Amino acid sequence: MQNKNITGLTGVLGLIGNPVRHTMSPLIHNTLSEELGQDLCYLPFPVEQDVTAAVKGAFHLGIRGLNVTVPHKTAVMEALAEVDENARIIGAVNTLVRTENGYKGYNTDMPGLLRAISIRGISLKGQQVIVLGAGGASRAVCTLALSEGAASVWLLNRTAAKAEQMAEELNRHFEGNRLKALAASDFRKVPGVPSVMFQCTSLGLKEGDGLLIEDENFYHKATYGYDLIYNPAVTPFIRKMNENATPCDNGLSMLLYQGIIAYELWTGLSVSEELAERVYTKLKRSIYGENLILVGYMGCGKSTVGRELAESQGMHFLDTDSMIEEREDCSIRELFEERGEAAFRDLETGLLKHLSDSAVNTVIATGGGIVLRKENRELLRKTGTVIWLKASVEETLGRVKSDTSRPLLDSASEQELAGKVERMLQERGAAYESAADEIVSTDGKTVEEISREISRIY
Repeated sequence: MQNKNITGLTGVLGLIGNPVRHTMSPLIHNTLSEELGQDLCYLPFPVEQDVTAAVKGAFHLGIRGLNVTVPHKTAVMEALAEVDENARIIGAVNTLVRTENGYKGYNTDMPGLLRAISIRGISLKGQQVIVLGAGGASRAVCTLALSEGAASVWLLNRTAAKAEQMAEELNRHFEGNRLKALAASDFRKVPGVPSVMFQCTSLGLKEGDGLLIEDENFYHKATYGYDLIYNPAVTPFIRKMNENATPCDNGLSMLLYQGIIAYELWTGLSVSEELAERVYTKLKRSIYGENLILVGYMGCGKSTVGRELAESQGMHFLDTDSMIEEREDCSIRELFEERGEAAFRDLETGLLKHLSDSAVNTVIATGGGIVLRKENRELLRKTGTVIWLKASVEETLGRVKSDTSRPLLDSASEQELAGKVERMLQERGAAYESAADEIVSTDGKTVEEISREISRIY
């Protein structure tokens, strides 16, 4: 957030809880205020014990709205003038909206989760839902699933007693028996039908954590998986979903949308999906680290520079051509010969869509023609900082003239190859420039020199 001009008219929003030092909520709300032109400032307030006194004080100080985090989400309810019915069912409040007589409490976590999965095209209505863990977050997810008309909800916990108590209470409220409780060891009793799966335990927060259920076949039930943990980005559950090629998300989107819904309650404004995406990108990069994307013509050094850069910066490395070859189990040349260039470009676009959602702290080397589609250029910019590794025709020829793996460079003679390279560089130049945030010339430079130059820019 840029320096804000605070005046006597600036409204105050905030977060109470303990600890709050590392909260990402100021980034969300102050970015929204800046983008929407609202004279509001969001601040964290550490409250160790007396949450009732804190809420009363905030009201008398004129604070417009508050978020509430651990350990006060339940205790704060006693300090409120009113509590929304959904928050009362869940038994926790995370958002306080100022009214004439005090604050009204809401729980925006589950509406936030619902918005996050709905945008991904996931509906819970009529679905079998599997919830792992029986803590407070699990209760909220079960409540959401039952409210949204899930056909059945299976609640699995290390010990059955806690899950059974929760199931009894929620089944009574929803006047049915759709919520089934099981000990995790009884996972085989869950019907083997396509399911939406939520990971609500703390497994994944610590290095070395495993899964609540280790059996490989259990996770094949999932058509979509969501882990409420967002840091680290890849938990054992998310890793398992990725291994099974199952669409999945971590809890960062829920963090975003619960904040957006709170902001909408405080201001009466509606946050567009375009703005939500911009805030999400800012949030993701702030937490996980920026991605660096290398684009450029064949032979400009994207893969070799990318590996060197990733190693020197402590980042991950991915090569889109290599990923496509591995996924399709054939070479780029074979893909061009058997399916054609258009089909290959479709594979590139699909992979970019995946990386724009999942890649963090990663150097990504791309194929030479990935920038040709406008959609791809937009996805590249969404995914990270784009660096165009620019090489002259002469430099490029020296690097690629003996490379037989590139189908677009097939030529009868070196002269014909030179003409083809020059023509393609001219045709693609505007697309590279349009996609790029920065341009780095690679002529006459070593891999280490190029990597250092990018590091200084980054």
